[in-house]
Amino acid sequence: MRQLLAYFENPVLKHVLFWVMVYLYFVLSVNNISSFGGYRFLFESYGVIVVVQMITAYVCIYWLIPKFLNQKKTGLFIWWMFILLVVLFAIYQAVKTYYFDVEYFDTYNEIQRQYAVESYGKRLTYFSVFLSKIILYLTPTALLLMARFYKNQKKFLQLNEQKKIAELTALRNQLNPHFLFNTLNNLYSLALDKSDKTPEVIERLSDILDYILYRCKDDYVPVQKEIELIENYLSLEKVRYGERVSVQFAHAIPIEVNIAPLLLLTFVENAFKHGVVQELGSAEINITLTMDAKNILFSVSNSKPSTAIEKTMEKGEPLGLKNVIQQLDLLYPNAYELTHDDQKSSYTVVLKLEQK
Repeated sequence: MRQLLAYFENPVLKHVLFWVMVYLYFVLSVNNISSFGGYRFLFESYGVIVVVQMITAYVCIYWLIPKFLNQKKTGLFIWWMFILLVVLFAIYQAVKTYYFDVEYFDTYNEIQRQYAVESYGKRLTYFSVFLSKIILYLTPTALLLMARFYKNQKKFLQLNEQKKIAELTALRNQLNPHFLFNTLNNLYSLALDKSDKTPEVIERLSDILDYILYRCKDDYVPVQKEIELIENYLSLEKVRYGERVSVQFAHAIPIEVNIAPLLLLTFVENAFKHGVVQELGSAEINITLTMDAKNILFSVSNSKPSTAIEKTMEKGEPLGLKNVIQQLDLLYPNAYELTHDDQKSSYTVVLKLEQK
């Protein structure tokens, strides 16, 4: 069955089947064969029409559109399309005048005979006949263009989705190495001291790495998973900084709510880097995660260093902020607000996300 379906995916076979269906549509739509002049006239006349339709379609699709329309030469496209239709109309009228109207004149009714005796030149002047014929010639072309557009659009969407997945994968794999190295150093120190906190640190770090590397592959995850990630991160940072930092993390949000993974952690990392690392004394970090009628609300506020170790604050965007904005643009296009409040003694970031 799979081989049969693959066989029908052949583009040449698809085109052959399409034109066979067009031809059968014309032939089978005739109810009274005798009034049409018999089977031979039926098959031959519609055969000529389908051939003209094929010429129209392929000249238009494979020459006129690529050469003129795709190059934004619309005027030339219209002109050559008109010339093509006039030539094909003239050829069709010549075949009808000098073959069909001679060969099948005896089978014609009275109205058909009146038209059949008219000269070839006069027939070319009938604008209404020309208009009806070009509509007939162009109908399969329109169908093929619609099918081609659908196929290209489907391919475009698939490529966009693949690109989106690749970009998100690359962004999520950018785990902050400083956090990882600092945690390993803390773990090493705890192990040397044979601290009771060593197993907890190993467990927390293991959970973070397992989540980041293996359990957040989907575009959206339950918000509870992100809460657990932040809590594990906070626990490790508390081990590192001890009494130097006071952290409050308040969350009141339904567990069934989904959110893009690894977005919130970046803001928490920034709060520690700019609010705790530079501080010789004590620092404060307040984090809230709530929800209103349809939006997820996330806020991170950190105190600013009163006496800094050294001024090493980067110019431009803070750590990972560019990364997280790229993810927001991919996963929440026109569906998020990111604001910040830079005060003398504190810095606050607020992220509002439409619920998915």
